[in-house]
Amino acid sequence: MHFLDSRFQGNEKDSDAIQSFSTLPTKGMQRKTLMIKSFKNRFPFRLGTTSYILPADLITNARFLAPLVDDIELVLFEADDVSNLPDAGTITELQDVALSHDLTYTVHLPLGLSLGSADEKKRRSSVSRALRMVELTEPLNPIAYILHFEGEQRGPAPSENMSGWIKGLRVSLGDLLDQGKAPSLFCVETLDYPFALVDPILSEFGLSVCLDVGHTLLGGYPLDAYLAKYHDTIRVFHAHGIRENKDHRDLGALKGSELDLLFGSLQSRAFSPAVLTLEVFNEEDFRLSLDVVKNMGRPLA
Repeated sequence: MHFLDSRFQGNEKDSDAIQSFSTLPTKGMQRKTLMIKSFKNRFPFRLGTTSYILPADLITNARFLAPLVDDIELVLFEADDVSNLPDAGTITELQDVALSHDLTYTVHLPLGLSLGSADEKKRRSSVSRALRMVELTEPLNPIAYILHFEGEQRGPAPSENMSGWIKGLRVSLGDLLDQGKAPSLFCVETLDYPFALVDPILSEFGLSVCLDVGHTLLGGYPLDAYLAKYHDTIRVFHAHGIRENKDHRDLGALKGSELDLLFGSLQSRAFSPAVLTLEVFNEEDFRLSLDVVKNMGRPLA
């Protein structure tokens, strides 16, 4: 699974990866799955993972994961002619799964949003896409919406016109929050640029942070400093390892010191409880990551 790889910031499309998920068998499919132990309600944080652990649709994944974890990150996308946006029936089924398993959802808003774009048409279209996703998933009562402040270019400066980009973000956020959702539900994810660039917007609008451990380390930024600086505003953690300079691998790829920092911070949150999303995309990486959580996480008393 590569369409959430940190290399993809909305400037290119990984349609082949998306297509591979959209065309797989869904209801009634029979396949061998790994035996995975449940870690539900075990830790002082909500343990979660993505809606693409099995190569199947949202409902199949939700039913598989609901007895195992506390939260599922719904990875929703639209790209060219490919989409996994749930219809009303799927939303109802997801509601039923959550109610019967004490499950919550976080929603990853679409990649490729240009909320800071100087192109007003593109900016407005991005706001509309985000709002449509919020409205679509409203019945699920998500506990967080994961949002990328994607740049116009890669690297330490998201835009050649930083003041214009920041201005565009401010206007877009005003539009998003005008719908009445609590600002703290929107969690801005750490990407490949220095996150301090968006500090003024975080504080101005009262937004939360989604600290992506893999993105932070892959970008060469100090994990300890990020954890300390954003301690009180991190609502969601995205955790995944890095192998051969590629992220979204199992947590076993992280160093012991990095795991110590992550779990030390996780279990001392202002938000009670925070969400730890194992942002991996297959059963093996999920199982291996759970083994790490089992060894590192301090169970509830």
